Amino acid sequence: MSRIGNSAPAANKVGRITSVKQFDALLFAAVLALTAVGYYFLYQVLQTYAPGERFSDANMSRQLVAIIVGIIAALILSSIDYRYYQLPSYIGYIGSMLILVITTIFGIGGSDSSRWIVILGVNFQPSELMKITFIVVISSFFERIAQKRATKLDYVKMAVYMALPTAVIQLQGDTGTALSFIVIFVVMVFVCGIKYRYIFILMGAAVASLPLLWVYVLRDWQKMRIMVFLNPELDKSGISWQPNLARSAIGAGELMGRTLESPAQSRYSQVPERHSDFIFTAIAEHTGFIGCVLLIILFVFILLRCLYIASKACDRYGEFMVAGLSAMMMFHFIENVGMCIGLLPITGIPLPFISYGGTAMISNYLGIGIILSVSVTRDVPGVHSIDGDALAQSLPAPGGGGSPPARPRVRPRIGANARSGINASARSGISANIRPHIGVNARSGIYTNARSGINANARSGINANARSHSRARARM
Repeated sequence: MSRIGNSAPAANKVGRITSVKQFDALLFAAVLALTAVGYYFLYQVLQTYAPGERFSDANMSRQLVAIIVGIIAALILSSIDYRYYQLPSYIGYIGSMLILVITTIFGIGGSDSSRWIVILGVNFQPSELMKITFIVVISSFFERIAQKRATKLDYVKMAVYMALPTAVIQLQGDTGTALSFIVIFVVMVFVCGIKYRYIFILMGAAVASLPLLWVYVLRDWQKMRIMVFLNPELDKSGISWQPNLARSAIGAGELMGRTLESPAQSRYSQVPERHSDFIFTAIAEHTGFIGCVLLIILFVFILLRCLYIASKACDRYGEFMVAGLSAMMMFHFIENVGMCIGLLPITGIPLPFISYGGTAMISNYLGIGIILSVSVTRDVPGVHSIDGDALAQSLPAPGGGGSPPARPRVRPRIGANARSGINASARSGISANIRPHIGVNARSGIYTNARSGINANARSGINANARSHSRARARM
């Protein structure tokens, strides 16, 4: 459980290679395909809105700009060694927290929530960017834990880094996004290999805190959503109306989807937020069960590629980042599809790379860029890791004047050999400038190596022919 896959951890990696050849083109192509599917169905949804309504051609143009910006940002991030993200991530975390607090006080939104803030005339949702900076920052703490370098203060910092954005986003009334931080953290804990008893303790604490969350944290409309999820017949004309329409539209697609003269004739045209949170209903009615399965397969393929990159990461830091980003996308996909088909409560979680939303689109592509950065710097044949201490010991001592270190004097080893009486190592002997070899061979009496002897002159010595036991040639 300490590593994704079978690759061994590589600490203190020296000489890592960043190569364009390692760029995961399959992952990037799959993401582009998913984005193209989303933009096509956004255009279909656009036909169901009357001119001047909430979703218009201007929104389609903004979405296209967000896609282009996201792709460019992903390519730029993929070309940078992900180790350089550590320091900027702390700055981004602090900046995102400040914007989150400002959004909580002065932000705009619906359903008694404040999730967006207007910057230069554009609605910006800082919680989406907060997820990326949170994952990059928290990964460094998990790396220390995995390498047994973490202190008690590191554990405290990690808990604070997770608790702050979760609490502030919950104050904004965005329970779904706040829950995503918890899911990301739990997945990274599992990947870190923390002992199961600590995981069970966390789960027990979470279950024990549910009554407190219900009484003091959740708002009335959020409680109503949960109650309607548990009992769909509770409020058919109110909160239950939206999920009931969504399920009706999905069911209308049947196996192969419906052929419509105009999207305005569709059932999903009556579903609120069909361009964002409930865009899956449009996909399901147009393509049917087959289309939904193909969409799920495409997304699962993206997740599998991410897990493969995590298993090949150069170090634990890269592995934890990819694991956290994969967990974020996985939770978004499961929650969005689950709430559309009635298996999960309704939250404001968008469908990754498909739902309308510029901030979410750019944030998702930022995550893909980081994953691709881990991909291009992963382990390749010929790149080895060496310990930093061993490397330091192999270098000449400071102040040596550039001369190589003196070779330590080697003492000859004398011992009893199974086949001979007295054996001397082939690399040792008695001489000032040569390495003689003196020994007793099991098949001969006394011999000396033809290239060694006992003399100060390197070309003289006492030599015994290896093929003869009695002849000897000596030079004095």
